[in-house]
Amino acid sequence: MLTSPLSRASETARLAGFPDAERRDELREWNYGAYDGRTTPEIRQEQPGWTIWSGDVPEGESADEVAARVDRLLDELRALDGDALVFAHGHLLRVLAARWLGLDPREGRHFALDPGTVSVLGYERETAVVRLWNARSLA
Repeated sequence: MLTSPLSRASETARLAGFPDAERRDELREWNYGAYDGRTTPEIRQEQPGWTIWSGDVPEGESADEVAARVDRLLDELRALDGDALVFAHGHLLRVLAARWLGLDPREGRHFALDPGTVSVLGYERETAVVRLWNARSLA
């Protein structure tokens, strides 16, 4: 059981019954740098057409930098004998899903993710797959 060290994710882990989830910096949300706290429409007033997936993030992280963090963690998770439970943040988890599938991190843009939902990554034989995505429950 792993969680981002940021309070939103670690509190969600606690509320879900996993107060002892290990805090990992690799699961910290994308560093939005100078754009932290700003909405996409606000940013687009200065940078028309901007998205987190294709635009620059001044003083923050690029998609490739986020992917490097995620890749380190995925290497560990793939080496486990068993399942892992991860609590993290929207953009980070979308990059994680893309990298799980061997995709460029920017392909995370195709994985819409709502707060408080459950997603399951796994394998079909030896192929990495998405088993469940953006579900409100496991039922």
